[in-house]
Amino acid sequence: MGQLDSWSERINGWVDQGHFPGGVLDIRLDKRNRFQRAYGRLNADKLLPMELSTVFDSASLTKVVVTLPSILLLAQAGELDLSDSVQKFIPEFRHGQVTLRQCLMHSSGLPADLANRLERYTERGVFQEILEQELEYDPGTRTNYSDIGMILIGNIISRVSGQPLDKFAKQHIFDPLGMLDSTFRPPKAWQDRIAPTEWDGSRYIIGEVHDEKAFRLGGVCGSAGLFTTADDLSRYALSWLYPEEYPLLKPEWVKASLQALPEERGLGWQLWQGQEETLACGRLWSHGTFGHTGFTGCSLWIDPVRELVVVFMTNAVHFGREKPIRQLRPILHDRIFHDALQV
Repeated sequence: MGQLDSWSERINGWVDQGHFPGGVLDIRLDKRNRFQRAYGRLNADKLLPMELSTVFDSASLTKVVVTLPSILLLAQAGELDLSDSVQKFIPEFRHGQVTLRQCLMHSSGLPADLANRLERYTERGVFQEILEQELEYDPGTRTNYSDIGMILIGNIISRVSGQPLDKFAKQHIFDPLGMLDSTFRPPKAWQDRIAPTEWDGSRYIIGEVHDEKAFRLGGVCGSAGLFTTADDLSRYALSWLYPEEYPLLKPEWVKASLQALPEERGLGWQLWQGQEETLACGRLWSHGTFGHTGFTGCSLWIDPVRELVVVFMTNAVHFGREKPIRQLRPILHDRIFHDALQV
């Protein structure tokens, strides 16, 4: 995949333009070709280089790397059914018509977020506020991307398994797949390996989850909190590309998770079906491509037709929340797909 190295100049240019301090690109094409490269620095001071082993706050990638496979593993084991109501497991949740499947597909009727902006260091009972939310539309009638629904799913995983979400993920996902650099609440020994996220008014956030709801929930929840590396995410992607070869989800569960809806969502994942709106994977990728992004600047996309996996990790919020990473991702992915066809 040597021709993909031509992207180094472009990504370095984005770093020089201040779009993000640095990043890590990890590309797999079938089982024979792989490209890995780190770019730029960890932070604005440009003291430490970005490396392949850099650990990133993956933000909403938590939803598809931890929460989705965890609930599917419980369903696969017969511990629950995706048609079960949320209320069955969280009796204090008032909306009995909302199902696990609807939360995973972001069609639960729940709002995208809490109504009032959550300040990072202000004490608030986040989970109690979630339980008090009113539905904005009838469940199952449309989609509205919701952190709240995935936080509820994370809580259910803990209640059903009897383990905190982070412990369940380590035992059933990270350890079996060899994802040794994936964790919630990373240890202080990792500090120099972690890409700093946003300035909080007095310091850059390093090793603490960037998302305010996840922070108020102790750093572990179903919508955010996973710290990981590009290599670990690439390894995780293979379990979806070749499920018969990995000790995670059975192929039939993978297939069921990737059934397209009119709204172009499967269970957890975004699905590329040639829709008018360009997703982060761009426009050239095969129909049936699936992936997800994270607010901090990370993304994972998988093309099962071309057997192509692209992990692009950045700490774009280091320079603020108004970041062009959303516009840059489709450019990057379209070019990678074009070059991959030449291999």
